[in-house]
Order: sequence, then C-alpha cells, then structure tokens
Amino acid sequence: MHSTRKHSLVPLALVTFAAGLAAGCTVHAGYYDPYYHDRHPWGGETVYYQQWETDTHRHHEDFKKRNKDEQKEYWDWRHHQHPQ
Repeated sequence: MHSTRKHSLVPLALVTFAAGLAAGCTVHAGYYDPYYHDRHPWGGETVYYQQWETDTHRHHEDFKKRNKDEQKEYWDWRHHQHPQ
C-alpha cells in the first residue's frame, strides 16, 4: 500500500512543478533586445510597437515574423523615441 501511495505522489509533484514553471515563464516572457542588451516584456511593448508601425507606415505584422533589419529598426526607434 505504501508503494502505491508513493508512486501516486510523483505525477502530482510533476504536474505541480510544471504548472509553476509555466507560470514563471509567463511572468518573464518578452523580447530580448540584442542591440541595447535589455529585455522588454511584450505586454507593455505592444503600444509602442503599434505606434512604430503607424509612424513608419508599415502594415501590421507580428514582431517575430519581421526580418532582422526591421526588428533592429524597431529597437532603434523604440530607444530613441521612448527610452526606459
């Protein structure tokens, strides 16, 4: 009986650990700016990104789908227009 109980706790522990890990990743989700060496949480970044698209007359596209040159243009604009 004890061995059955011990084995049933292992999956519960794994589920609990995985849920905590996933929640931790959500908190730290964002984009690392390799040009200015800082991290931007994307939740607060969307307003700036949409403004950049408007200011530069670009159609909307997910940031991660833009090519590296456009991503760099965004980070340059971001740090010059709205420094943190």
